[in-house]
Amino acid sequence: MGVYNAYMSLSGAIEADVVRNERLSRRTTYRIGGPAALLVCPHTYEALLKTLEVLREERVEWVILGRGSNVLVSDRGYGGCVIVLGREFSRMNFADDGTVCVGAGMALIKVVTEAMRRSLSGLEPLAGVPGTVGGAISMNAGTRHEWISEVVQDVVCLRPGMGLVRYPASQVEWGYRTTSLPTNEIILEVTLALKPGDHAKISADIEERIRRRRSTQPMGKPSCGSVFKNPGDRSVALMIEGCGLKGYRQGGAVVSGTHANFIINDGGASANDVIAVMTHIHSCVQEKYGVDLQPEVKLLGFGA
Repeated sequence: MGVYNAYMSLSGAIEADVVRNERLSRRTTYRIGGPAALLVCPHTYEALLKTLEVLREERVEWVILGRGSNVLVSDRGYGGCVIVLGREFSRMNFADDGTVCVGAGMALIKVVTEAMRRSLSGLEPLAGVPGTVGGAISMNAGTRHEWISEVVQDVVCLRPGMGLVRYPASQVEWGYRTTSLPTNEIILEVTLALKPGDHAKISADIEERIRRRRSTQPMGKPSCGSVFKNPGDRSVALMIEGCGLKGYRQGGAVVSGTHANFIINDGGASANDVIAVMTHIHSCVQEKYGVDLQPEVKLLGFGA
């Protein structure tokens, strides 16, 4: 009864969209996944606090979801509450000194585009990266050697039951697709320190990065982006290709012929199809190269 009670307590009582049994295939770039028992999109800080309070009282587990660009949701869905940050968390404010304060729910592409328009440099490595700012911070998004952490000044998180916590970037450990930010806290806002630059050069850099992504990554089919993390300086894609796995298929899930570290939804793929392909890739790479691949994609709803 916890989810139902939470729904009844929140629906119409806070400034938020509150939905039961929302199919998560509609909210992930994979277009895969069963329903979330409850989905709440709070549009204000107060609504978020109330949501967390009710979920705690009803003992309903929860997870934050951005634009679902790095998530594989179970075919059974998720039995808890998915929280999607709404309007108040989707704003950005540029200061005269080149810093920009951005809400975690803001689409990353909008920040990159606006920085370019203002001739501010620093976000070029994020060109073409999908998802929200919060998601980009949580996984330290970027290229293999250039990360968003290089321009982060500080991060504001909500510690449930405690309140707001501000982390200067220097106090956070940043790594390849990882940060030391507590996983039980919600990223709400980030301040980025950008630098004035030449508009033509910034624009050309962004255009070239997007062109390169389009030519080296499968853009026409649903996917989650890179499935596995690159181990050190080695390329997962080259190892998968070396195992002869381009085009390997299970059901509707297939290893991309363009970039072997992408598993695409070729039509009607299930989460189990994707997991089967991932498992086969893992076994082949471990057998041939002795490398224990670690997933970059986040799994939701696969618990017992």
